[in-house]
Parts: sequence; structure tokens; C-alpha cells
Amino acid sequence: MFVPHTLAVALAMVAVSALCWGSWANSYKGTKGYRFELFYWDYAISIFLTSLLLALTLGMVSRDGTDFLSNLHTVDRGNLGYALLAGVIFNVANVLLVAGIDMAGLAIAFPVAIGIALVVGVVMSYLQQPRGDAPLLALGVCAAVVAIIMDGLAYAQVGSKGRAASRKSLLICVVSGLLMGSFAPLIAHAMSRGNTLAPYGAGVFFTLGALLCCFVVNVYLMRHPLVGDPVDFRGFFKAALRNHALGFAGGGIWAVGTVFNFVAASLTGVAISYAMGQAAPMVAAIWGVFVWKEFAGARPRATIYLALMFIFYILAIVLISQAYRAV
Repeated sequence: MFVPHTLAVALAMVAVSALCWGSWANSYKGTKGYRFELFYWDYAISIFLTSLLLALTLGMVSRDGTDFLSNLHTVDRGNLGYALLAGVIFNVANVLLVAGIDMAGLAIAFPVAIGIALVVGVVMSYLQQPRGDAPLLALGVCAAVVAIIMDGLAYAQVGSKGRAASRKSLLICVVSGLLMGSFAPLIAHAMSRGNTLAPYGAGVFFTLGALLCCFVVNVYLMRHPLVGDPVDFRGFFKAALRNHALGFAGGGIWAVGTVFNFVAASLTGVAISYAMGQAAPMVAAIWGVFVWKEFAGARPRATIYLALMFIFYILAIVLISQAYRAV
């Protein structure tokens, strides 16, 4: 099983993780007339298949008893359940996040949900797996939260285009953040308690949980969407091949980032790996600025907020990486 043996390799994998987590949504932006509830089926199938492919390749590099298949024979069955449950919780959170963005706008939904998720995920993961210097890790988390706030303020300079933050939309964002932050400690438990689940196995069962969850949550939201009119599976089967391909590409990109994050966590600990992976909003902002031109016509103050966002994210990454070195 391929795992990093140096901090430099682990940090490189976390950097790839943040890049993937901040980039996968571009695939959805590239679709045409494809509802997110339908796109999500391609995405969910792809994240599972990609994770399984990585487990059967990188996870089988060395058959020394720690490889993916050998690990499945020794792992505590309870840890498989923790990974599955983490995937279910993530899936619900991810769908709610997208709904919150549609209802309240990115400037409100993203900072609220991801900011809550970052704090909850890191704190609870550290309690499960206390690896790293706690004060430095806390400072790094605070810097990342400030960066997310700057990101939200920058988006606010573009204008909300008529969307208002209702109580319902804010509640959806808060619930999304709490759930998004709750999956990390479950993964930390699965990878650090008893006969542990190896990172590639964690990726497989995590994404399997997300896929299985779709048969309940996504089907329900197709019939009772939070935004827009109900849709059915006819739209999925009638969708253009291009839309399906983009859905699979988005899922593959996200899954690579997630598996790399779990693999890096085998050295750094889940709290540090997860916290650094939350640099994804910075990556998304880069796409928004230079590719999708989301800030075209924004007030000049947006540039200041974006610059501060990048500065605080870089500071967060430095502090969190030093949290590992300090131990």
C-alpha cells in the first residue's frame, strides 16, 4: 500500500486534495440544462468507482499485510460502519450546501457552511486522534476561518442578483456545515481505533456510504427539491452524453482528492489533513476569478478581500504544517 513516509510527500498529497476539492464543481458549471439532482447520480457513482480503482492499484502496491484487500480481513467491522456513516453524513451535507448556494448565494452559503465545517471537523477529529501541536493547529484553523470570511466578503462585492438570505436558507447552511464537519471525526475513529481501517479502505467505504445514501436522500430531493421543480429519472436517461461525462469527471476529481487526503492523514493525522484540505475555497476562488470571471464588474473592494483571503490561507497552511513539525 502506498503511503507517504515524509512530511513533504504528505503535504503534497494534501495540496492535491485541496486542488481537487476546490475544482470538481467546475464540471457541473460546464453542464447545460442538467439539474444538480441528476448530475449528482453520475458524481456519486464516479466517486465510488474511482476510490475502488485507487484502492486496487495504489492500495495494492505492497502486499505486506497492510494492503487494501488484506486490511479488509483484519479490520474491525465497526470501523467499516464508521466509514459508511461518514459517507452518508457527507452526502447529505454536500447536497444541502449546493441547495444553500442556490437559495442564498455563494457569498452567504459558502462561508457559513464551510466555516462551521472547518471548526467542527478539526476540533472533533483532534479529540478522536490528538496528533499535532494543539495551539498551532488552533491558530491555523482561525486563520483559515478568517480566509473563508474574506472570501465571502469578496463575493458580496459582486452583488446577490436579487437573492436574499431567508431563515430557511441560513438554517440549511448551518445544518450543512455541522454535518460536513461531522464526517471527519468518524473517519478519524475508523483509522485510529482498534484494528484500524487503512486509508484506501476508508475511501472505498466512505464513498460507498455516499452512493447508498443517494437512493434515499437524492431520490427524496428529486421529488421534493429545496430549489426548483421536481425531476425524475427520465431526465437522467435523456441527458446528453457530455453532461454524464462531466458528472463522472467531477466525481473522479473529488474522489482523488478525498483518497489522497485520507492517505496523507495516515502520517499527519486526520485533523491536520482535513484542515489543510479546507484550502479548497481558495482554489475555487481562483477558478471563479480567472476562468469563470465571477468577479467581473465587482466593486474595487473585492480585490482587497481576495488578497487578504490568499494571505490568510497561506498563513493557515504554514501554521497547520508547523503543528505537525512541533510534535
